[in-house]
Amino acid sequence: MTKKHETIIITALSVAAIVLALLLGSRLWFRLDLTASKLYTISPASRGLAGSLQSQIKITYFLSDKLRQLYPQPGEIVDLVREYVTYSDGGIRFTVRDPGKEGLEGDLERLGIYPRQMQTVERNEASVSNVFSGILIEYMEKTDIIPFVFSLETLEYDLTSRIRALVSGRTREAGIILADTAKSLDGNYRNLTGTLRMSGYRVREIPVGDEIPEGLSEVILIGGVDTLDETALSLIDGYIQRGGKVLFLVENLMLSTATGRMEVVPRTDGGLLAMLRSYGVDVQGALVLDKSCLTITYQSAGAGGMPVIRLVRYPFWISVTREGGYSNHPVTSAFAGLDLFWANPLTLSAVEGVEAVPLLSSTAEAWLMTQDFAVEPGQSFLFTREEDKTSGEKLLAAALSGRFPPYFKDGDGKAAGGADSRIIVVGNNEFVNDQYLNSDRNLTFLLLAADWLANDDDIISIRSRASGTPRLDRITEPKKKAAAMAFARSLNTVVIPAAVLAFAIAFGLKRRRRASR
Repeated sequence: MTKKHETIIITALSVAAIVLALLLGSRLWFRLDLTASKLYTISPASRGLAGSLQSQIKITYFLSDKLRQLYPQPGEIVDLVREYVTYSDGGIRFTVRDPGKEGLEGDLERLGIYPRQMQTVERNEASVSNVFSGILIEYMEKTDIIPFVFSLETLEYDLTSRIRALVSGRTREAGIILADTAKSLDGNYRNLTGTLRMSGYRVREIPVGDEIPEGLSEVILIGGVDTLDETALSLIDGYIQRGGKVLFLVENLMLSTATGRMEVVPRTDGGLLAMLRSYGVDVQGALVLDKSCLTITYQSAGAGGMPVIRLVRYPFWISVTREGGYSNHPVTSAFAGLDLFWANPLTLSAVEGVEAVPLLSSTAEAWLMTQDFAVEPGQSFLFTREEDKTSGEKLLAAALSGRFPPYFKDGDGKAAGGADSRIIVVGNNEFVNDQYLNSDRNLTFLLLAADWLANDDDIISIRSRASGTPRLDRITEPKKKAAAMAFARSLNTVVIPAAVLAFAIAFGLKRRRRASR
């Protein structure tokens, strides 16, 4: 055999091997995911769901070709969905379509998939284009959509939760009771309702005093300490006795600016606080302050009466750190942090048939203000009056599950046993108010709480691992934080440049000695 024949044979065998590898790669493949949260690998819950489908699901990714050519994210989205297809064993059919080429723009907008404006660069010219990147999920005669997706951060959660809802026929619907008459969903809680809808929940506002519809996944109660009467409370208690789940965002104290100054006024309890105490959780009439807090902009009078803008640490705006979440509960097992504004502390008490678990707590450097409330940023000298007597870790949120004792008796004065239920109580309702909301981590916590209340425990881990990057707030003690910052400055401005300079001098001297020899 000549060398030429050997080259031809080796080339042919190599081509055949590559072709066979490509054919097998569509069936037998693996992915090496080195990210800390395994962002590029679907979880066991998603694999199990994909592999247990009784009828075929059709997933269509409507993707503008221009977006695919300019950004890598669409390719990552396609790869993730194809992983669902692989584990479904034929139960999922996946297609990618370009709405522009097929003239589908009008049909998609009727479905609720709208284009987004994104900057594109072609031939060194920047322009803004309308592009599609939405997903349609079809199962039998039912459909659901993800209006726009451009990252993997919550894609697996969005797909798995929607597929599960379609297959089970169980619509995830959250009812919101806004008991604070001075606020409205459109005016104060747009981010809350929008985030719930984007995560696959239907949102229904329930007026105070109306019957709570059957079939809701849960109810979110905002406020209500001084506005809910016995009729409204009996409806909520009855809903819980039937197995309904409730997220209570409750404050015992009211912040008022009616006099032109920030004042704290105790609320007149109409019975809500007493009902919660009967369930095993007490919202106290105090404010929590913590050295782990946010910085706010504050205007004060300077020399000559001129206004001066200052940045001050405001301990009433608590920054709950990652360590503040309890790892033994699904809601906070991968907690990334939370901001609370004028929060009230909670205490738990033992109630037969009810399991109470802490969810969030302050740092050990927190303390309370229980009287003579002074909350103006310029009154910081009054903030620490009770620090010595009240310092220590404070409970900020708790989860309770089991059969709750009825707060209202029946017509014969008896308390009938209820069904298993779940509630979460947070001693603050401003953390989801658009006026104060300044980070996605508050909404992430709320969605995790909503999922746990809806009994979607197994897919909570999917959203948890997709939580955003936490803040650099692991060091909360001011002295330690200042020392760490000083070390970082010295390392970057002195040590590293000096090491580079020393290496350059040593290398130059070595070359000079070598040249002289």
